Parts: sequence; structure tokens; C-alpha cells
Amino acid sequence: MYDRILVPTDGSDAAAAGVEAALALARRFDAELSVVHVLDPNEHPPDDAEDPEEVTQWGNEVVDEVVEMATHAGLEATGDVLEHEGSIPETILAYAATHDVDCIVMGTTGRTGLGRYVLGSVAEQTVRASPVPVVTVHEDITFDTEFESILVPTDGSDHALAAADHAVDLAAATGAGLDILHVVDIGALPGSADPTSVLDALEEAGERALNDVIDRATEADVPTVEASVMSGSPYRAIVKYAEENDVGLVVMGTHGRTGLDRYFLGSVTERVVRRSDVPVLVVSKPD
Repeated sequence: MYDRILVPTDGSDAAAAGVEAALALARRFDAELSVVHVLDPNEHPPDDAEDPEEVTQWGNEVVDEVVEMATHAGLEATGDVLEHEGSIPETILAYAATHDVDCIVMGTTGRTGLGRYVLGSVAEQTVRASPVPVVTVHEDITFDTEFESILVPTDGSDHALAAADHAVDLAAATGAGLDILHVVDIGALPGSADPTSVLDALEEAGERALNDVIDRATEADVPTVEASVMSGSPYRAIVKYAEENDVGLVVMGTHGRTGLDRYFLGSVTERVVRRSDVPVLVVSKPD
């Protein structure tokens, strides 16, 4: 399913979590691993080197360490230190586009200022702009690729369905079960409308969204399919469901319904990525 996986690294603890996850995922799918470090004029390595040549050398050492880890794990791996052209996310995505990368793995942390590849900076911007799936994993989480279930929230939008298709393919490829979740966002109810009729309409729309994904999973022979409807704050419900049902991976789209934007990155998806104790794979809808 994945032939080439890209993992950016800056030597931080958050990036190290991404490296471990990328190695695990590459082993699971027998994928090649591309390791990159993007040079930054404002970068200050741990040894406080300031000379450009020393900074470049440090970047090479960071990349070489990961490539060596991959080689010892029996994986094919290449490493590159990239010149900073445009923004760091743009540099990473340009590399991904020219090297046929089909998955990016990045470590994250909810605390800013602890590395360049933390959520809220490079990782967040990469997730937003990436045309290929991006897996995010917190620095204190171990990514176990032998997961038994995958959670995919859906609101029936095109972007949610793109994520659902990816989750279905991943479940079929790994033998994992699929948990499909729709959250009725009570907070989105308009104040002037009859709450009962609007809530009924939202629940009916949720059932249709669930059935659509169930049909796709059934056609793909996913071994186990569970569907649930919850109400409340969408991101809180998703995080809670993942924690209480021993989910191994959450798969989400980057956008949601036009106007409501309930699954728009910067809203629900971003909050799930920040707060989830489970790795999150974010999928963008193809143009």
C-alpha cells in the first residue's frame, strides 16, 4: 500500500517519535524509507554550532543516524539534507512530489518551541498542504503497526469519504477491523431553528454517512466493521472513542462540509491530532 515513506527529522524528541513510527510502517509494508533534514538559516543545533558548514555536518549526522537505523532493520533507506527553499513544509512537500513519496510520517508535540517539526509549526503546515497522507504521532506514543482496529470519523463530505476510502484500503491490507464514527455536533444547531427537527435531520444525515462507508468496507471484505453515532463536541468524542475502544490508528480528512467546516483542519482534525493518544493519519481529497 505504501512503497516509499518519507520521514523528516531535526533530531528532536518529537522527530524521533516520527522516525520510530516511520520505521515500523516501512517494515509493515516493506517500503523504502526516505530520510530528510531541511537546512534552516536560523537553526541552532544542540551543540550550538553556528558555522554553516558545521550546521550542514550536523544535519548529515542526524540523517545518517536514521538511515543506519533503517538499514539495521533490513530496510532500504536513503538520506538527504535539503536546502531551505521557500518554507520548510514547501521543501518537504517538493521533495515528496519529486521522489514518488506516498506517505509522510512526522512526530508531533502539543508544546511549541521544542523542535522545528512540532505540531503548530512545520508538521501542522505540512499536514495542511500535503497531497499525500501524513501520519502524525506524539513524541510519547509508540506506534504499533499491528493494530487491530482503525477509526474513521465521517460526516459524509467528499473529504471525509476520501479518508474513509483510505481507511478501508488500509484495513483490507492489514486485516484490521474498521470503526466508523459519526458525531452529531449539538453545538452547531442554529439557535432560531426547532432543535428537535434539526437534530433529527443531523442524525439521519449521520446514518447515511455511516452506511456509505459501511458499504465500501463490505465491498472491500474488511473483516470487522463497527458503526457508532455519538453526540457532543466532535473532537472530544473522537478522542474519547479512540481511547476507550483500543483503536490503533485514526484516519481523518482535512476538510468537512462546506459552511459547517466541522472536519476542517484547524478545527476538529487539528484538535484530534493535538490531543489524541493514538496516531492520526490525515488524508486530503484528491483534486
